[in-house]
Amino acid sequence: MAKTIQAIRGMNDLLPEQSPAWQYVEGVLRDVAAAYTYQEIRMPVLESTDLFKRSIGEVTDIVEKEMYTFDDRNGDSLTLRPEGTASCVRAGNEHGLLYNQTQRLWYMGPMFRHERPQKGRYRQFHQFGIEAFGMPGPDIDAEVILLSARLWQAFGISEQVELQLNSLASNEARARYREALREFLRAHEAQLDEDSKRRLDTNVLRVLDSKSPETQQVLENAPKLSDYWDDESRAHFEGLTQRLDAAGIKYVLNERLVRGLDYYNRTVFEWVTTELGAQGTVCAGGRYDGLVEQLGGKATPAVGFAMGIERLVLLLESQNKIPASQVVDVYLMALSESAELKAPAVAEKLRDQFAGLKVQLHSGSQNMKKKLAKADKSGAEYAIIIRDNDFELKHLRNRDKDDLIITDLAQLASVFQTTNSK
Repeated sequence: MAKTIQAIRGMNDLLPEQSPAWQYVEGVLRDVAAAYTYQEIRMPVLESTDLFKRSIGEVTDIVEKEMYTFDDRNGDSLTLRPEGTASCVRAGNEHGLLYNQTQRLWYMGPMFRHERPQKGRYRQFHQFGIEAFGMPGPDIDAEVILLSARLWQAFGISEQVELQLNSLASNEARARYREALREFLRAHEAQLDEDSKRRLDTNVLRVLDSKSPETQQVLENAPKLSDYWDDESRAHFEGLTQRLDAAGIKYVLNERLVRGLDYYNRTVFEWVTTELGAQGTVCAGGRYDGLVEQLGGKATPAVGFAMGIERLVLLLESQNKIPASQVVDVYLMALSESAELKAPAVAEKLRDQFAGLKVQLHSGSQNMKKKLAKADKSGAEYAIIIRDNDFELKHLRNRDKDDLIITDLAQLASVFQTTNSK
């Protein structure tokens, strides 16, 4: 017997019983993006490795440890995309969408990182992302955050998430802060965890979000980034918070929020929850005004966010916010051999007449008792038995209602009116 082949660790199948939850979530994401006039863009899952080295940063964990990178037959280094923003910018540059224009874009699809798989964190995972280009002011930062807040409202989980905000200021201000932070941490290096010691020379800002309690205790007395903000960055951040205040959006200032990617500047934000244990971030983003030029385009301001769909589905399931899905509305079966011959045509007429009606046609020759048992197991509201000259309709979910004998499918209109309006 041949050995059974299994999925690669951390790359999971999405089974039929899980699909309705994902379809619901994806539908809400699309609808809210459309309400803000964002348009879909689809990028390839394979990109040049250099795209991510130049955008994310060569000394980040993603590039150093997590990317799926290989040489193809031509000797070109290719990488399965670990995130969507760099690919979106590359596509915008390549197709002339960005320079001297404004664009509101969204995307959704699989990303890949070689991490230790755990609940809510996988090697193939899916992200929904929003990217807005060509608008430098805090108004678009506010719009992007308001869009994300509307998603929580649509999903019914506004009370389960908290918005954390910070500003990384300008590149110049951040450089001054970086040196001050490094100097402070050097004086306390013995108390730092090993990852933080390594980051002192490579990416010192990432020490701020260390998970080590000892390191976090050291950081209690560290210089604050807000003390190094330049006037323009301060005004931008105040413009953002004023708009959020006016819209009634609650937030917490988190000066240790720096994000894990090198391309961010000024506004950064995360939506976090306490409902998922250690995997508490459900949406994160910010402004990245230098990335378009860094990837070969003309200087273009930009802001966006991404959220992991797996983690969002977990959060919704933990709060019982996934609506029940009806897979089958009507289960159709034939009483006789002659009725079986016309059964497919009857099923097609039902689908034609009642748009959206989910009709399952029985397959196989079984006795009527077994057919009705299958109909009941399918979860259908109704069973229709095709007879030689008429039809028998049974209410499967409400057994108190009488069965009906009908001679014309048009008579079903009143019966299916509720089902058809779902």
